[in-house]
Amino acid sequence: MTTELTLAARPETSVGATLEVEQNGHPSAPAVTLIEVSKVFGRQPDAVLALDRVSLTVRTGEFVCLVGASGCGKSTLLSLVAGLDTPTRGHIVVDGERAPALMFQEPALFPWLSVAGNVGLPLSLRGLSRKDRQGRVSELLRLVHLEEFGTRQPHELSGGMRQRVALARTLGLDAPVLLMDEPFGALDAMTRDVLHDELERIWTERRLTVVFVTHNVREAARLGDRIVLMSSRPGRVAWERPVDIPRPRRIDSPEVAAIAAEVTNRLRSEVSRHGH
Repeated sequence: MTTELTLAARPETSVGATLEVEQNGHPSAPAVTLIEVSKVFGRQPDAVLALDRVSLTVRTGEFVCLVGASGCGKSTLLSLVAGLDTPTRGHIVVDGERAPALMFQEPALFPWLSVAGNVGLPLSLRGLSRKDRQGRVSELLRLVHLEEFGTRQPHELSGGMRQRVALARTLGLDAPVLLMDEPFGALDAMTRDVLHDELERIWTERRLTVVFVTHNVREAARLGDRIVLMSSRPGRVAWERPVDIPRPRRIDSPEVAAIAAEVTNRLRSEVSRHGH
């Protein structure tokens, strides 16, 4: 099944540069395609152009990291792909049986529910029976290494553990495309490093497609198959950088540091060019 979100006429222009991710020797199909997508908030004379003619293809199984200055439209782009908002102009195609799942920076757990209750809530909304929910929740908690914490309340967990619960809840949606909006930005460096390993493991095991927003260029070089740099507002795709470092990677490795420095220089140039 293919989900399409569109307003205005479908443009004639082609999709921007893409990275061909090979599976069994063949390029994988597109999981997410944006064609000339623009988003305007408000009305004249106070209208704000957040995204301007963004064209981007994310291949099935690819891990794409979006970086850019604050206010460049990264989170807006994720909201459009998730279907939480609609583009003012342009065309978005999401391939798959289910809509993308979106994970935010804050865990947003319900404090009156246990860990298992939080993870199981989307399953309940999908109509799974109590027995099926229990089995699925146990599986998801094992996946994020929290199988012994199902009866705990959110306030009893560390920040990193709460993010694991949020990740398990998001994975419970069984979406092939995972959208992540700075999910580790508020965590300390050591916890973030551990969660990088966990996310990479889950991405590999479940063969997910991930679009990951971050301000941390080292994080982008550590995790991504490709880094996409967004221009300052209005957001456009300013530059793309494939990350050809073999996995597993370490965030403090010289190879990751070199790519992070290259991306940082590009980001500084882009911010200076726009004057903010």
